Amino acid sequence: MKIDVKVPAVGESVTEATIGSWNKKSGEAVKRNDVLLLLETDKASVEVIAENDGVLTITAQAGEVVKIGATVATIDSDGKATAAPAAETKKTEAPQQHTQSVSAASSEGKPLSPAVQKIVTENNLNTAGMAGTGKDGRLTKGDVLMSLGSNGAAPAVQKTTETTSSKPATPAIQPMFPAGSTTSRQGEKKLVPMTTIRKKIAERLVEAKNTTALLTTFNEVDMTKLNEIRAKYKDKFKEKYGINLGMMGFFTKAVIEALKAFPNVNAYITGTDIEYHNYYNIGIAVSTDRGLMVPVIKDADQMSLFEIENAIRNYALKARDGKIGVDDLNGGTFSITNGGVFGSLMSTPILNAPQSAILGMHKVEDRAVVINGQIVARPMMYLALSYDHRIIDGKESVGFLVKIKEGVEDPERLLIGV
Repeated sequence: MKIDVKVPAVGESVTEATIGSWNKKSGEAVKRNDVLLLLETDKASVEVIAENDGVLTITAQAGEVVKIGATVATIDSDGKATAAPAAETKKTEAPQQHTQSVSAASSEGKPLSPAVQKIVTENNLNTAGMAGTGKDGRLTKGDVLMSLGSNGAAPAVQKTTETTSSKPATPAIQPMFPAGSTTSRQGEKKLVPMTTIRKKIAERLVEAKNTTALLTTFNEVDMTKLNEIRAKYKDKFKEKYGINLGMMGFFTKAVIEALKAFPNVNAYITGTDIEYHNYYNIGIAVSTDRGLMVPVIKDADQMSLFEIENAIRNYALKARDGKIGVDDLNGGTFSITNGGVFGSLMSTPILNAPQSAILGMHKVEDRAVVINGQIVARPMMYLALSYDHRIIDGKESVGFLVKIKEGVEDPERLLIGV
């Protein structure tokens, strides 16, 4: 009996998706709950699994745009396999409630993330013996790319005579053009189609810029007390909860208090109306292989510091493994982005429409400041609030940042709620 593999519904506003990659080959025997393919929508990546055992026949190829409900393959429960199994992939294990340092280890038998699997399949790579630097020795995208030459092809295996050196052989970097080529370096170029997610990100950013009165205001915050609290309680916090005590939880709580004081910052413009929200769904920008995503912590005002930190950590793990879904991205009322993790000292973030504002955090850097008439070195961070001037006035934007500054510089107030 043949059963159709159809594109599942992945969100109310999503009508089509792009086939990112197939984890299985046409003619291959598959098992129930095997991951067959990865779909890319304009919001997130979605795995499609097999609903029964059988032999897979693929009818839509990677890169094709398909409608929701369309048939992309069939599974024949009475069929006989005609293709060898593709590189095995397993579902990512649920993240444990602790972190650990990771060193290079054998990747054999470890599951591959969708992004890594795509590179392995496209380049017909054998991952046996590759050293993985990811969690639990898993292969990362960087590990696999390092096994490729710069021209995108797997390097040929060369026979070498044994030496007394204990250093592992390093793959030679292949030039893009052969030796003796007269092609100018200025002429090197390669066209790569944008992914569905990247195209949607581009559209939304341009839309936000063109349809809002975008303005940014700045302030700076002294991180001394927050650093002291984190240093004092980090060991006990990790011992009790199994995760690190970061700064994002404190900033999220400070943002919520500021949103309560300035409700326009937590509102949307809907036509000629202002839609106010009596809840606080905070989006946290996460960088992924497919672009920037902003998963949302729902009802963050009702969460403890641990619950916020744990939600952020879980989203980071889901982003790493390509597991962020459509529901994770919906419903945000305000967003936070932290360019400081990449070394950014100052930026002007763009709104995540239909939200009216976004907070930009930046690198913490020791700077000379005046305290009680004395010049001292303090760990300082610049804050940026980009906002829609149609709904938020300059006075409100400045007051909002000052409120965040007060909370972060006196974090005990956040913890005891005064």
